[in-house]
Parts: sequence; structure tokens; C-alpha cells
Amino acid sequence: MAAAQEHSREGGRVMVYGGPGRNEDEEEETDIYVVLLSVLVHHGQVGLCFYDSEDSSLHYMADTPDNHDLHLLARVIEEVKPQVIITSAKQERCLTRYLQSLDSNQHYKPEVVTYPYADFGLEVGKQRLLSAHLPFLPANISERDKLSYLSSCITFDSPLMLRAVGALLKCLDRRRVGVELEDSSVGVPVLQFHAYTLKDVVCIDKDTYSVLQIFKSDLHPSVYKLHSGEKEGLSLYGILNCCRSKSGSKLLRQWFLRPTQDLAVLQRRQEVIVFFTSPRHSDILKTLQTSLRNFRNIPSLLRRMSLSNTKVTDWQSLYKTVCSALCIRDTVRNLPQSIQVFHEITEGFSDDLHNMCNLISRVVDFEASLEENRFTIKPNVDPAIDEKKRRMMGLSDFLTDVARRELESLDPQIPSCCVIYIPLIGFLLTVPRLPSMVEKEDFEMEGLEFMFLSEDRLHYRSQRTRELDNLLGDLHCDIRDMETAVMTQLQNTILERSPSLYQVLGLTAELDCLMAMSSASQEYSYTHPKLTNHREIAVTQGRHPLLELCSPVYVANSFHSSESDGRIKIITGPNSSGKSIYLKQVGLIVFMALIGSDVPAKEAEIGLVDGIFTRMQSRESVSLGLSTFMIDLNQMAVALNSSTGNSLVLIDEFGKGTNTVDGLSLLAASISHWLRRSPVAVPCVLLATNFHSLLQLDLLPTSALLSFLTLETAIDGDELVFLYQLKEGVCQSSYAANIATLAGLPAGLVRRAVEVSELYRTGKPIKRTDKSSDEQSRRCSSVVEKFLNLDLEDKDLDLPSFMNDDVLPSAGELLNHS
Repeated sequence: MAAAQEHSREGGRVMVYGGPGRNEDEEEETDIYVVLLSVLVHHGQVGLCFYDSEDSSLHYMADTPDNHDLHLLARVIEEVKPQVIITSAKQERCLTRYLQSLDSNQHYKPEVVTYPYADFGLEVGKQRLLSAHLPFLPANISERDKLSYLSSCITFDSPLMLRAVGALLKCLDRRRVGVELEDSSVGVPVLQFHAYTLKDVVCIDKDTYSVLQIFKSDLHPSVYKLHSGEKEGLSLYGILNCCRSKSGSKLLRQWFLRPTQDLAVLQRRQEVIVFFTSPRHSDILKTLQTSLRNFRNIPSLLRRMSLSNTKVTDWQSLYKTVCSALCIRDTVRNLPQSIQVFHEITEGFSDDLHNMCNLISRVVDFEASLEENRFTIKPNVDPAIDEKKRRMMGLSDFLTDVARRELESLDPQIPSCCVIYIPLIGFLLTVPRLPSMVEKEDFEMEGLEFMFLSEDRLHYRSQRTRELDNLLGDLHCDIRDMETAVMTQLQNTILERSPSLYQVLGLTAELDCLMAMSSASQEYSYTHPKLTNHREIAVTQGRHPLLELCSPVYVANSFHSSESDGRIKIITGPNSSGKSIYLKQVGLIVFMALIGSDVPAKEAEIGLVDGIFTRMQSRESVSLGLSTFMIDLNQMAVALNSSTGNSLVLIDEFGKGTNTVDGLSLLAASISHWLRRSPVAVPCVLLATNFHSLLQLDLLPTSALLSFLTLETAIDGDELVFLYQLKEGVCQSSYAANIATLAGLPAGLVRRAVEVSELYRTGKPIKRTDKSSDEQSRRCSSVVEKFLNLDLEDKDLDLPSFMNDDVLPSAGELLNHS
């Protein structure tokens, strides 16, 4: 499978048409559809997309982590079966190895096309996407509107995927896939965009990970952590990651990034977690976790071995890892073999481990290696090396006798001499420099060959030192060379058995993850969920796994969504009553079940969902100010277009980024859109809103799939008390005045707001009661003028600074004087 040049095309791969000499049986033209896949791998991340000429659709997959063997990419290619694979000429070694492995496959050999690295540029990809032929869009659409539309169809926060899209579109245009017989002005059409997920992998976008706080990076408090500058903050990953090895932490992150619908995989994980959450197995848990602490980065170590760049510490790490793996195997052998992971460890940790352990222990002298800072072998490994070392050990006394005999033949003025051995130079006679020895001519002695002067000692080669060179040779270098040869032989033996090490690494990383989740389950009192293939989700007294760690009192709430009743739930209630927390609580509980973890609830029965979609604004998106509504629409578009009857959709205050009428209309239309679907196609929707008019104006159709919830509150005098308890029904008031008082707004301002609201509600005229001074009026006019003069199209506009420096100080002064 050689990499094909762009102009080389195998005939009949795209379209086959009968020619003049065709048979009568070939009257009708035959279409052979083609799938072209573009892929980039960078630093453990895979970004890819593919084009299916059958329906002119472009499928994209968000950037996803993969291991060094590219198992994820292999699964994608196995499912998609592309005829053409497009990649960069500058690619990582793991991708090169994988493409070479495809060449040896007799049943599937795709064509591989390589483009220059520049064709995979990020900006190049975006521009090609904007220039793509999209027949379903108006011909006169502006670039800005086109970009807004595309951002709702394809995620723009996956740079590797966008770069792959650019190369794919170039290949489509070069090959003119599907439009070979059309005029050159006709572009290759892209009629649809589809988010691609592997079979049984749950679709979760980057925004969902952020708003649910599944991952959260914080700046590291230590000034010495300059190499990274970040640490995991309060997040679901942070509290579940009790892994003892780096490989375990890495695998757990991959599970978080690829939650699964595969019930067999989840049950495999759960049976291990259930075993270790039992208190009577706590000692076994501690023993295994202690062994896992000794595991090191095996892939990096084996890579250095393959480059013959192994250090003494690498041999120590390897030996410690192999010994710990044997300890784990011996421990697991005594555990129930009906549990699949335990059985695989017992069978998979082969005798190669024991052989490697014995071999390293028998060959490597760790104490001497650390002392000499080089690889040193033990006695009785190689007789020839032992003999040379024996000579080296007896060399000191022998050289003393030789020096005594040499001194007898020297000038009587010389008081002493030594015979020394210098690697690569050999044996030399050294004498002290006499006061009379000034010029180089004074260094000459009869029968001696002057070599060099060092630290007032003269070094000579004599007849006896020449004889020593011939007799003993360069012992030190010989020993090093011979030990290096032994090390190379040992390295080759280890590398030949590296598949055993990789298998050990995979199984121990999985065991580490499962024990970490069981430790968290014990610590935080989580419950083993029941997983089903039904579309029902039932959680009894569920808790938010993060908030309960920060709040001394947390009110548990239940959730129930069946296939035919209450599929779409609308939650109303005043601000700060707990609506957003409840939405996130449900999302996190479902997510935890999809990675195999226990969940924070009294009981839970969870049907496996195919995707979690959110429309919630994080703090970062709120800070964008006037861009908020565009983010709002993009997130909602993804939820509407990508959700299925097996999806979970969480929506929080959709439409608040625009005026009330438009926001209310869009929200009502979105809910109605879902309710018009077939009941089996309606996702599980949990929606929180402050648009009470949605219900008061009867904007929604009547349906058994629709239910209403609210969070309880109570009025104690003039004070609003939040009870945070969910109940059926509709909130009749927003309690805006009470919320404003709780927020610290001046009492006079709140009273006036209540008065205006009542006048507006009853249709009475609102009279101005402006008692402010001319100075206050001038300040008000100044603030308004600053807003009106803002150029929102200016890319250099720093809106947060404008708010902090100009608006808020002025507003504060006005409130203080009111």
C-alpha cells in the first residue's frame, strides 16, 4: 500500500459508466459510492472527518484522545471502511505504524493520500469550509451568516478535526467526487453535516463537559509548577480520580471522554466496583493499590530501550513495575475468577513476567550501577567479564610492585614514582616534577617516552608499561563494552516480550480505575445503579456529587422520566431556588452511570442514553456579553438537530440573551418541535425557565409527554426562604423583589420596582417620580451615551473593562444617591 500521489486515481473507484464497447448487460450505469476519510493525530489526540458520496454528507468526530496503538482510529476505520484515507506528510510515528499495518491486511487495503502539512492548517480548514459548495444555503448569504450557520452544524472547538476537514475538502475538489462529468465551475456538494460517534459511544460535547463541571482546570497554587501551571479543580474527574498510577489516571480520563452504551462493558466495570466496595475486601484493595504505586511509564521506557538510550533508573523502574505486577497477579489469583477482570489478570499475566523479573534480578547489579552511573552486571553472569574484573581488582597491588621496580632504574634524584592506568590511554609511569625541570627538554629521560604534564607530575611510557598494555589491555573499556553488549542482549529480550508488558499495563490501568471509583463510592456513600436498555430514568433522592462536598446541608431530589410519560419536564421557580443545580445533578448522575461508576442517590435505574446535550451558559460565555445569544442559539441548534429518542437534553433559561418576545417564541417553538415527533423519538428533556408566560399564555400543546415541576419556597415575613425541594406544579411568581432584596439592592429602589411592575400589570399609566438632581440626571445621560457610542463590531473592544471602569462606578454612585 504505497502512498498515492494526488493525480493517481484507480479507475472505477468513484463512478463506473458503460463505454462504447460495453456489453448489453451493462446498459444501465452503475454507481459505486466512495468514502474518503481525513485524519490527524497529535499528542495523543485524534481528529477526523469523512465524506460519503452516497448522500453527499460530511461526518465529523470531535477531537478525542487515543492510545499509542490508535485503537479508537482502528474502530472508526473498521466501521466506516473508507476507500481513501487522507493524512499529512508530517505525521506521528504511531499513525505511520498503523497505516503500514493496513498494508499487510489482505482483505482491506485503502488508498492512502498524503498532503503537505500546510494543507492541514487551522485557518486553511476554516476558509475551505466557508468556501464549500452548500446548495441548501442561499447564494447571496454573507460570510458572517454562513459562519453562524456552520457553527451550529459542526463544532468549532476541535482544531484537529477542522484541520482534517480542510484537507478532505481539498481532496474532494481535486478528485471532483460525484461531479466528474459536470462543468468545472460546479463544486462537490455537501448536503448534510453529521456528528459521528462510534457505536455504543455516548455523544457529549465540550460545552457539556464544562457546564456540568466534569473537568475543571485551575491555576496551580505553587509557583514551582511552572511547567504546567494548571491542576484539576473541583470536578467530577477530580473526586473520582483516586488512581495510584499515571496509566490509571490517563485511562480514567479516556473513560470520561468516551462514556459508553455498551451494557457488557458497564457490567464488567460494575462487578469489580461492587466487589471492592464491600468492607471485607478493604485490605485487598489497599494491597493492590500499594502495588500500583510502583508502576511506571512503560511505553516511554520501552521506547528508550528501542533507541538504546536506557538509564540505570529505567532498569530500576522496569524491575519495580514487573515485581509489582507479579504481586498483583498473586493477589488476584485468590479472588473470585467469575469476575472477568480478575480472570483476565490471572490468565493474562504470563510467565514472561516471572522470567523478566528473574532475568533482571540475576543480571543487573543495581547498587554498583547507581554508584558508577552506568549499567553494571552481577558476578557469575559472564565468566570473561568476571575475569577482567578480577584483574582490575588485583591491579592496584600489582602496580605498586611494578612501580617499586621502576623506581630502582630511575635517576636517584627522583624520590618516588607511580604506575597508573588511564582508560583509552593505558598504563603510564608518573614521577613528580623536580625544580630543575623548567623547559620541555628537561623532561627527557633515558629509556622513557614523555607523554604529558599534569598537576606537576610527568607522565611517561616505559618498556614495562608497554608490556602491561600488551598483557592486560584496556581493561576498563573492555569491561564497559562487554557489559554494554550484555545490556543490549537483555534489552532485546525485554523488547521481544513487550506485548506482555503492554497487556499488563492495560489490565492494571483498568483495575486501578475501578478501584479508584470504588474508593470514591465508599467515601461519598454512592449507590450501585441498575442499568437497562429501556428509555426510562428513575433516580430516588439523588444528590449533586460536587455541591454536596461544598454545602453543609444538601436537599436530595428525585427524578423520573418514562418512555410515555413526562419525557419533557419544564421547571419554574425564582432565581437561586436550585433549578440549575437540579439540572446538573441529573446530568452528572446519568454521566456517572455511563462510565460504570456508582451514583449519588438512594436508588437509581438508568436507561442508557446515546448523548447528553446541554444549553447552559458557563461563566465564560456570560462574560462575552452581547455574544451570549449567539452561543445560546448554537447550543440549542445542536440539541435540536442531534438529539434522538435516547438522548438526555438539559436546557437552562434558553432565550434570555434576547428580548422577551423573541426568547419566549423560540423556546415555545423548540418544545413544540420535540412534542411533534413520534413518542419514541422524543428525548428526555429537562428545561428550566423564568418565562412564566410560556404557561400563562398557553403556548404549548397538551401532551402526556409534558410535565411541570417547581422548587418549593416559603415567605417568612418579608423574607423569601428557599426549601430546594422539588414538587409538581408551576411557580406562580418570580419573587423578583425578594430576590433583589436578598441581593442587596437598596430598599427604595426595590419598592419603586414593585410599584412600576404592578402598574404595568394592571395597565395603568406609569408616572415618573424623578426626584434626582440635575447632576444625577447628567450622570444618567452620560452612562446611556457611553452605551450608545459603543462599536460592537470593533474587534478591539474590551467589554468587561468598559463595564468595570466606566459603567459600574457610575451606576454605583447613582444607587448610593437614590
